[in-house]
Amino acid sequence: MEFNGASVLLVEDDPTIAMGVVGGLEHEHFAVTHVTSGEAALSSIDDDPPDCLILDVMLPGMDGLDVLRRVKKEHPEMPILLVTAKAAELDRVLGLELGADDYVTKPFSLRELIARVKARLRTRPAAPRAPERYRFGQNEVDLRRRILFRAGVEERMTTHEAGVLSYLIAHKGRDVSREELLQHVWGYSPQMATRTVDNQILKLRKKVEEQPADPRHILTVHGTGYRFEE
Repeated sequence: MEFNGASVLLVEDDPTIAMGVVGGLEHEHFAVTHVTSGEAALSSIDDDPPDCLILDVMLPGMDGLDVLRRVKKEHPEMPILLVTAKAAELDRVLGLELGADDYVTKPFSLRELIARVKARLRTRPAAPRAPERYRFGQNEVDLRRRILFRAGVEERMTTHEAGVLSYLIAHKGRDVSREELLQHVWGYSPQMATRTVDNQILKLRKKVEEQPADPRHILTVHGTGYRFEE
């Protein structure tokens, strides 16, 4: 059972199609969640990001392409399979340009859909992880033990400080939003309005930066969040 327990979120407002897809995926031992709107999809992803997203383009209210844009911003590694109308070539092209990994057109073969989901999951890159020990500037951090050595002086880090630093190091060179950090380090919904991340960054900078007010490693990305540079 290669995919036993892998989670799939199906966003489809046609109950007949949804029933068939859910049944087929569950038969293959996937854990399936089904929602019928783009808004419900985003809420579900905020609460529990799936291993794979099957996304109908034509949805009531927020359409699938708008959902795709939002999801790829917050979860760039998530495999997304678009479901489009047979004649909607423009939607397919735009969807792929926006970051969709694959597509099927209605009417589609259930076996083909499941095969494409499995293919996306097999080729999905492993989520990046920071090494347990890491050197940058005058710092050496032991992320597992939450210890920072700065110029040979040992200092403890809190769980959240180590979590934020670990996540930023794992995604070094990439802009990381505050919402992404909230979700992956604290487990909060990205929709929560809080300065928790900013306050944690200020504390981290005091520990790892030579000049916290002019940081070299934990950089602010205005309007987005932060980026780690060596």
